[in-house]
Amino acid sequence: MSPAVKYTLGRLGLFVLLFVLLLPLPLNILVKAMIALVGSAILSYFLLADWRNQMGEQLASVASRRTAEKERLRAALAGDEEAAAAGDRAASHTDADVAADDDAEAEIEAEEKSRRG
Repeated sequence: MSPAVKYTLGRLGLFVLLFVLLLPLPLNILVKAMIALVGSAILSYFLLADWRNQMGEQLASVASRRTAEKERLRAALAGDEEAAAAGDRAASHTDADVAADDDAEAEIEAEEKSRRG
């Protein structure tokens, strides 16, 4: 499971847990929700620190990949043919990839024919 999903579900779970624990108190529902929100934020800072750090690392790696891709695209647009070839997905297909794609297409066509027939 993605670290961002784990962290988000953890934060939501803490909020729901605190809100349910506050239900028996004779307070306005909005006050209970606000207390649960603040309490879950404080608890998540300590209890979910590992998941938050993993999510930060994941976001940082995605950002660095996007930055590298953006720089490659800018170089390709500026006329650097090596940068253009490095990101050319069509040129990166090997014969094995093409054969695997052909096999997959043949299987799909066979399934469609068996459904019709």
